[in-house]
Amino acid sequence: MYHNTSPDEPSSGMNIKPETLKKQIKYLISKNYAFLKISQLPKFTPSKKHVVLTFDDGFASNYTDLFPILKKYNVPATIYLTGNIKGITTLSNDQIKEMHDSGLIEFGAHTMNHINLTKVDDTNATEEIVKSKQAVESITGVPCLSFAYPYGRYEQRHMKMAENAGFSTAVTTKKQIVAFSDSNPFALPRLSVNGVMDSTQFYLLITRGRFKL
Repeated sequence: MYHNTSPDEPSSGMNIKPETLKKQIKYLISKNYAFLKISQLPKFTPSKKHVVLTFDDGFASNYTDLFPILKKYNVPATIYLTGNIKGITTLSNDQIKEMHDSGLIEFGAHTMNHINLTKVDDTNATEEIVKSKQAVESITGVPCLSFAYPYGRYEQRHMKMAENAGFSTAVTTKKQIVAFSDSNPFALPRLSVNGVMDSTQFYLLITRGRFKL
């Protein structure tokens, strides 16, 4: 799980510099990981190690700084868009369309307003989930199949809302390495990559699910 990919902002839990991300991708390639989009997980036969790169919120840097790296190494990724997120510079519709048309980028939904779903009633939560799916589909022209819970906050009812909306998967911020199965498609854990971690910490993260010794 990543967010911003700007070379001009400090490395943090929300931002990873492109050169650091490039090193991580090259490392995964060297270890023969198969790179997938989220939508490929349900049908993937785990014949080898595999990884899905996900990026939340739809930062503009995902086009200017991430997209060239993905194209260079022919690596797919999934980006979760928030329709009306405040406080960041976001991807334009033209950029989203170009990235989608490349075949490398899949776009998921992340609510319209990046709200904590557990703090609103069922009507508002359903609206945020459904409308965010429709918003992504209106840009890409294809079904939006995956959802990300803002802040990783969700309850059983929100999993059902995502399923009823037509998503096939939903991702959380739980830090675990688990096998995909039909029992967990709407509560998929992700490993959060902190932009300040070194190569040893990254190795620990992808092999143990945590980067602190």
